[in-house]
Amino acid sequence: MRPIMYYSNRTTGNRWMIVLALSFAATLFSTNTRGQGNHNLEVGKNMEIFNALYSQLDLFYVDTLNPSQAMTAGINGMLRSLDPYTEYYPQEEAKKLEMMLTGKYAGIGAVVKYHQRLKRVVIDEPYEGMPAAEAGVKKGDIIISIDDSMMTDKTVNYVSSHLRGDPGTTFVLKVKRPSTGKEMKFRITRRNIKLPEVTYYGMRPDSIAYIGLNQFSEGCAKEVRRAFIELKKQGAKGLVFDLRGNGGGSEMEAVNIVNIWVPQGEKVVENRGKVQQANHSYSTRLEPVDTVMPIVVLVNGETASASEITSGALQDLDRAVVMGTRTYGKGLVQIPLDLPYQANVKITTSKYYIPSGRCIQAINYNRENGAAYTERIPDSLTHVFYTRNGREVRDGGGIKPDIEVKNDTMPNIAYYLSVSGMDSTEVAFDYEVDYLARHDSIAAPCEFHLTEQEWQEFRQRVIDSGFTYDDMSRKQFDELVKTAKLEGFYDNAKDTFDALGNQLTHNVGTELDKHRKLVQELLELDIISAYYYQKGATEAGLNYDKQLLEAEELLKSPSDYHKVLAPRNAKP
Repeated sequence: MRPIMYYSNRTTGNRWMIVLALSFAATLFSTNTRGQGNHNLEVGKNMEIFNALYSQLDLFYVDTLNPSQAMTAGINGMLRSLDPYTEYYPQEEAKKLEMMLTGKYAGIGAVVKYHQRLKRVVIDEPYEGMPAAEAGVKKGDIIISIDDSMMTDKTVNYVSSHLRGDPGTTFVLKVKRPSTGKEMKFRITRRNIKLPEVTYYGMRPDSIAYIGLNQFSEGCAKEVRRAFIELKKQGAKGLVFDLRGNGGGSEMEAVNIVNIWVPQGEKVVENRGKVQQANHSYSTRLEPVDTVMPIVVLVNGETASASEITSGALQDLDRAVVMGTRTYGKGLVQIPLDLPYQANVKITTSKYYIPSGRCIQAINYNRENGAAYTERIPDSLTHVFYTRNGREVRDGGGIKPDIEVKNDTMPNIAYYLSVSGMDSTEVAFDYEVDYLARHDSIAAPCEFHLTEQEWQEFRQRVIDSGFTYDDMSRKQFDELVKTAKLEGFYDNAKDTFDALGNQLTHNVGTELDKHRKLVQELLELDIISAYYYQKGATEAGLNYDKQLLEAEELLKSPSDYHKVLAPRNAKP
């Protein structure tokens, strides 16, 4: 999960480094000093033990120790006992932290994947307006070499690390294009890549606007504000703000986004920590753009951190209806701090509380009797809070939507055809690459569909490829057979088991026919993204989006919308 607040100070960082080192030693040599003696004395004692231990290891251990590796392993071991968001970044990983904070990296702007059948890393998706796309690199290109370094037997991580580099540096990318079999060379200059935070915005039917946000990186609030103003000028009467799959980012950007629809001077979030420096209260600072337009915020289980601040604050202030499924439940705040020798640490320093006063952290990271364990907070132990209109909301367990709308479950065959690397044949990916080779262009995103002949061609290719996928019913049946044999029931019921087993053998062609609508939608969206990039695929995908369509229905009925936000319980 991305951090939700960023703060850096070198002087403070040095002080925190000392605390980190002391905590490291105390963890390695746990003495359970809670309620005993002087804490500082215990820290000093354990530091002395730690220093002596490492000195003895360095002197007597049979092999020469690598200090950097040993210390990093020890630090990471300590941090794993805290929470998953407190992380150490040695000097060589500084760029990783910077990318997390800014959303920027230097590279070619393309997603790569490992092709199971070819046993090679290939281009999966070049991004619009980025160096790879501008150079002419296409989906399906097989990466052969980067400059003089061969990539034919390398992993995705290895190839990705070589595609990235300092902005302004130039390299030669050699690929093989499957449609022609020819090897091609591209001279590409790396530059800073920052993917658009607003994946797509536009007008939907009935004067309903849509804005999709995928991360809370620096400057995203300005992009959302700009998009919203533009949609208002186009006549928007209602808004769907999509935060599904948004893992969060900057806390201040969340406050600024809430400010678009909430008056100046409203408290949005408050941080409370152990030390005074971690305590902050953030309120809206600017004049809003619109305080009355109906808004539906879409969320799901991957909506986290700053996304939960935004959706939760709009819910607490009764400024929007939250729809979808319960959010992730990350109510912790991290700050990055500088350490000596260009190392960094990201530390959880506080919890955040949204306007109703609740903290939506779903998991307790307990430290009882020297043991560390996690505990998900059950609903029965959560507490009631109230929105501005007096509606009941609860802490713990994320943001519960005002209206729950679950997406349809994806059948196994669609999942295995659409998820990269799930099947060794890569049949859907290969079909899409071949399709691109035969078509220079396609219809507009919302108008494109495969023809009957094209669907039948794809269907037959899947069957001929020998495509298989895990059948959950078959797995459970096999387990039942094992249990029956173990307990001695199988022989007496063998005929019944055999009959049932024959019925559970799936037919790929039949399954494709049964789930054609969804499989074809997924296939079409992948093809659309190759011609119109993510913006086009998102635009087309909205027409199949069950949760979005429910949101639009609500916005088309002002009485139903306001009924959701009306008080249900009297505030005590």
